[in-house]
Amino acid sequence: MTAQTIDVNTVTALVADAAAAPSQHNAQPWAFRYLRGIGVLRLYADPARALPRTDPDGRGLHLGCGAALFNLRVAAAAAGLGPDVRLLPDPQDADFLAEVHLYGTARPDWMLAQLHPAIHRRHCSRLPFTNEELPADVRGRLCTAAGAEDAQLLFPGAWHVRSILELVRDAEGREAVDPGVRGETVRWTRTESSGSAGPGDGIPAEAFGPGQRMTAAPVRDFAAGRPMPGRGWASFEKNPHVALLGTAHDGPADWLRAGQALERVLLQATVDGLVASMTSQPLEWTEIRWAVRDPLSDMAHVQMVLRLGYGPEGPPSPRRSVADVLHIL
Repeated sequence: MTAQTIDVNTVTALVADAAAAPSQHNAQPWAFRYLRGIGVLRLYADPARALPRTDPDGRGLHLGCGAALFNLRVAAAAAGLGPDVRLLPDPQDADFLAEVHLYGTARPDWMLAQLHPAIHRRHCSRLPFTNEELPADVRGRLCTAAGAEDAQLLFPGAWHVRSILELVRDAEGREAVDPGVRGETVRWTRTESSGSAGPGDGIPAEAFGPGQRMTAAPVRDFAAGRPMPGRGWASFEKNPHVALLGTAHDGPADWLRAGQALERVLLQATVDGLVASMTSQPLEWTEIRWAVRDPLSDMAHVQMVLRLGYGPEGPPSPRRSVADVLHIL
């Protein structure tokens, strides 16, 4: 099958959808190049948007880029295209993460296409959720979504959830005394509302959510002790619904697959009326990452901790313009 030349407007729309993906600190560490002569779209890591202290091995960067790649696949399917994806196509170029051949005559994946409306509805919510249980069929669809991308999603038992919450607090303490990690958090967050004229990346003040009062939901506090004018406090759910996303192996290709699985789970959750937030804090410290894994499961490597439930949608985080992330050759 030969890749076809896709018009620039279509490619621009595909990349706009891809760039709606979540990423660590909303750094958006991706860049795209479209080789229009051969109908190939390439995904690269953007080292200038890496977090060397928070994410020294680039695991989080790969997860974010994998999420963007999944959005691209969904958008392509919705546009009637059949993307053929090759991960890490050049062993000599670590920043060259994926190559996508776009086929206009392939039968699109309707299961991906039906997730398309959720791409721009999905936002991280750092607001309190209700204590409503997640129905078994909803949990099942989320687990199936992860499995479709060669990853695993599991909902640990109450005792292990308590352990995870303790590990989150441990990680917060470690971050508080590490000036390098704190500096990266300050760089990518803003403690005062910037309105519509703010930068196109990072975590804006309005997306922090309230401070927690008498509860311990796994929600990263991006204020990190800094004063925030007008920020309130709230009680969060007493028994948060925590899920672990993991993979059998733990290399760059696995991280890219985990990022695709993460976004597939998040889009499916959005379709099912759920809201979500994520925390990687206990996974950012080698000394405690192993303890996040549920010892009763066969999950080898945890890649993300998710909090899922019913509640208010979070505000959208800013996005860079397509012109900043797409280069057409």
